[in-house]
Amino acid sequence: MLKLSSHGINHERANVSSNYVALLLAGGDGVRLRELTREIAGTPIPKQYCKLWYGSSLLESTLTRANLFAPRDRISVIVNQDHLHLAREQLSSLPESNILVQPLNRDTGPGMLFSLLNLERRYPGAIVVALPTDHFVDNDRAFMAHVLRGVGIITRMPDKIAVLGISPDRPETGYGYILPADPLVSSEKAYYVEAFEEKPDLINAQEIISRGGLWNTFVMVFKISRMLELVGNLVPHHLERLSILEAFPEKAAEIYRDLESWNLSIEVLSKIPEHLIMLEVANVHWSDWGTRESVERTYKTLNMVPFWTSSNSVSNSLPG
Repeated sequence: MLKLSSHGINHERANVSSNYVALLLAGGDGVRLRELTREIAGTPIPKQYCKLWYGSSLLESTLTRANLFAPRDRISVIVNQDHLHLAREQLSSLPESNILVQPLNRDTGPGMLFSLLNLERRYPGAIVVALPTDHFVDNDRAFMAHVLRGVGIITRMPDKIAVLGISPDRPETGYGYILPADPLVSSEKAYYVEAFEEKPDLINAQEIISRGGLWNTFVMVFKISRMLELVGNLVPHHLERLSILEAFPEKAAEIYRDLESWNLSIEVLSKIPEHLIMLEVANVHWSDWGTRESVERTYKTLNMVPFWTSSNSVSNSLPG
């Protein structure tokens, strides 16, 4: 049983018998934030590698958060080949074999499948916590406590996919939304799912929020075998294509070169609401740092001044 203690999460939580694994998703290119990352880093690097939070990158912050759930040898990260030099520097504490390198970014679908097919060989039967590395979270322990609720639910209901949701403070058209159905009897703030909609227009976003819809964080908890089964049912051709790499890993570059990009939320999650469980996250400030506006909105919400806009206020703005 996973438990939080006053010193963090009990370190018996990720032993071999429990078979839990953390997967950090770091395969994005962060194109929309390149102007800001150039300003900070001197070159337009992907946002997850940029020191956007007072000396720490979002990847480094996510790794720290993941270590509340699993030891370093059970944390894996999916990255792109052309970002490997950036990733290695920030992931030096991980075993080299835990850095999963895909040849190219082909959106979240191939990135997830590439990762899960690798992890399935190493950790058969494992429960995975998938953590995007381009999100800001202000309270790691509180956030991971919600993740642990998801682990408990998936342990009891292994045919489900648990997704963490955040209560919206505005109708954001750039996010995905989860519309809750009936609550789980056994779990507070956990619900069956009526619908999953990716990036609705403004009117639909307002309608979803009025009906209790939450933002999709894309933080998920699931059994590897179950996610692969659902993907195989919905988009079998995508699974078959990447499964070739199990026997012929040397063909990765060739396969990825001709691989079409596809989005896991659109092609899979939005089509299986009956297989999803939504967990509402509370007592956490969360933001998807996809744009400069979203980054600076977070700083403003926390009554802090972005260090790149005023060097004089850095000393007064550092977290205590």
